[in-house]
Order: sequence, then C-alpha cells, then structure tokens
Amino acid sequence: MSSAHRDRAPRLILASASPSRRQILEAAGLDFEVVVSEVDEPAVVASAVEALGPLSPAEEALLLARTKAEDVASRGAARGALVLGCDSVFELDGVAYGKPYEIEVAVERWRQMRGSTGTLHTGHWLVDAASATRTTGSSWLGQQPGHDGELQAAGETVSTRITFGRPTDEQIRTYAESGEPLNCAGAFTLEGAAAEFIEHVDGDRESVIGVSPAALARLRAQLEDGPVPQPGSSS
Repeated sequence: MSSAHRDRAPRLILASASPSRRQILEAAGLDFEVVVSEVDEPAVVASAVEALGPLSPAEEALLLARTKAEDVASRGAARGALVLGCDSVFELDGVAYGKPYEIEVAVERWRQMRGSTGTLHTGHWLVDAASATRTTGSSWLGQQPGHDGELQAAGETVSTRITFGRPTDEQIRTYAESGEPLNCAGAFTLEGAAAEFIEHVDGDRESVIGVSPAALARLRAQLEDGPVPQPGSSS
C-alpha cells in the first residue's frame, strides 16, 4: 500500500452480513461499512476443485474468503477502500463441513462431533479495492496476492481446535431445532447456546465466532509493507 493510502486511512468494508462479525469488529473499536457479497459458494468450490484438484478445509476457507472480498472489491461502492472477506470451514477427521442448513443435518453433525476434537478454519482476505480491476470469476485461479499486477491483497487462515462435550440426543435435537446452528460452519457458535457443549477452545476464539481482529491487523500491516508471496497460516 502506498504512503498516500496510509495517510488517508482507507475505509474498511466488511464483505459479510454476519452479525457476529460486525459485533467483533465493533467491539475492537474499528470503523467499517458492510457490503454483502453475492457468491455461490458451492459453485466456487466446485470450480476450484475442477481446476486445481481437491482442497484442504483450510484452503477452502481461504478461497471463499478471497472470493467474497474480491466480489465486493470489484464494485464501484468499494472504490478506494480495504475490503475484508471471511469464511469458516469446520474440519473433523479430515473432512470439511460447512453450514448444515437443515435440522437433520445439524443433528447428525453433532452426533459425530460430541466427544471429539475438530478444527475451525477461518479464512481472512483483505483487498485494496483501489487496485482491484478484475471480478471474482476471473481473478482467483492460480494467483497469489500481489502477483497478478492488478490486485493488492493479503490473506491468512486462522485455525483453532475445539473439543466438544457429550450432549445427549435430546439436547442435540433441541439445539438443532432452535435454528441457531443451521447457518453456522460446523453447526455451532461459541457465543450462543452451544457454548455449554464445548469443553475447550485452543486458539483464537474470535476467529471461531467469525473474524479475528488480530489477523486483520496483520493483514493491514502486510499491505502497508507491500505484497507477500502467499497467504500465511496461524493456529
């Protein structure tokens, strides 16, 4: 990022409709706007797998975060701003799990998770929208941040291990029917009713909820210092 960008403190845009992510950034004292991305997540992942082969859960989280950030960065409303995209993918026994969407899927997930330890990967992608000239559909394949001559960006996946308790079948169904886990990666949220079923969190709690202010600070510093060869990873 140029010194001119630093001097005028570019606007920050969160490319997410998540109330939890908004609350975390607000609690961190950050000023930002919300512009919701319009991304077909299954189609993005399917295209990546077809072009590049299987993705790890961490790679999937970062890909979706990048796609969301670039989707918003390509719009006129984002001109001159920094755009943050985030996405979370839960990994259990090497298998990636996204949002369950349906009650019975959430019930089955919790039956698998209870008594186990999994990893919640949250991808963070920060784009300097002043340098973004291509849209999501053509910019992510085979590219690294800052190396396509058109997009200045930085990315990081924060991975946190979560150990679950042993809720009863009745507790699991009651929780699933509450609707809370249906739109959450891994079918749980730390800040909600699932907290009583989680025994231990090893890593960045805020990234599990949706976004890590610490990771965002690192990405902003990377953009100020210049592009990096590839996204980092934190656990």
